[in-house]
Amino acid sequence: MRVAIDARKLHDFGIGTYTRNLLRHLARIDRDSEYVLLCHEADLAIDRQLGPNFRTVLERSPNYSIREQFHVPWVLRRERPDVFHAPHYVLPPATQCRSVVTIHDCIHLMFPQYLPNRAAYVYARASMWSAVRRSHRILTVSEASKRDIIHFFNVPPEKIVVVYNAIDERFGMAPSEEEVARVRERFQLHHEFVLYVGNIKPHKNLVRLIEAFDMLRHRGFEEVKLLIIGDEISKLPALRRAVHRYKLHKHVRFLGYQPDETLAILYRLAAVFVFPSLYEGFGLPPLEAMASGTPVVTSNVSSLPEVTGDAALLVDPYDVESIADGMQRVLGSPALSAELRGRGIARAREFSWERSVVRTRALYAEVCAPR
Repeated sequence: MRVAIDARKLHDFGIGTYTRNLLRHLARIDRDSEYVLLCHEADLAIDRQLGPNFRTVLERSPNYSIREQFHVPWVLRRERPDVFHAPHYVLPPATQCRSVVTIHDCIHLMFPQYLPNRAAYVYARASMWSAVRRSHRILTVSEASKRDIIHFFNVPPEKIVVVYNAIDERFGMAPSEEEVARVRERFQLHHEFVLYVGNIKPHKNLVRLIEAFDMLRHRGFEEVKLLIIGDEISKLPALRRAVHRYKLHKHVRFLGYQPDETLAILYRLAAVFVFPSLYEGFGLPPLEAMASGTPVVTSNVSSLPEVTGDAALLVDPYDVESIADGMQRVLGSPALSAELRGRGIARAREFSWERSVVRTRALYAEVCAPR
């Protein structure tokens, strides 16, 4: 079996994490199939890390471009795979081979106001519609996302297969005391802190998190800090304005992107992890926090209750007071904090990249099998 995989988003958040773990575990479980990876020039050497049955080919087309609609199908015709896997929602209409597409969520359709312009919305909806109709099977990462896909595109439920994401193994491994001390000193973490990890995007609801944190401080938690880890704050000017409005410059810190090794320690040092997102196809950060033994407060909407089960404290992300109440309950109750830590570790163990990739590999074989 020859499988082509679009690996151009290898270094993104979300989809990049999904693609990296897909390739890593395919390399572990499958030495017989041939894998052809469509990569940008900077990633052409990735096949050396994966194994002799992996081969990279150059695909210069930018993601979400007109060029990819024509050039990706041309590459596929040249490489002649049995099945092509698009790990995000773009499946060029000219693709002739059998195909699997992963649609992680319907965020662009749920919140079109967060897209840069009307053209971006039209492109996203048209691309998803084409992928849903033309692909032979659809992968998604939660039952919540499956319901959304059915709602927006009226696709037969049996065409959609739910395969959960999982987390990197390092989040479940205790770091050394020296590593913890080094991170604590580097970031001067000498007070209790609330932690957020994720993209800096409007639907992540960070302005309400800032407002809730200000409310928390006025309830007697003046020494607690808030650490926000993600991409640049400049991507969401409203966030900076909220910090200025509540005079929180000395109490809210933006650490930008951090590698997984550092992130795993920051999770363990946090008093509580808060993730008040308005919408998630899956939501990896709460699971990473739970695997690290950190109590989690997260939203009661979309896939987050499905992913966290009974191991997190759920709040209404549209209600600032509800978010503040969740943080206060955990910070003010050692017993609740300890209970959430234990439940979170157990819940995180239920998710496995290896099991998920085994299911994905079986789907490739099913799709390219003779009819």
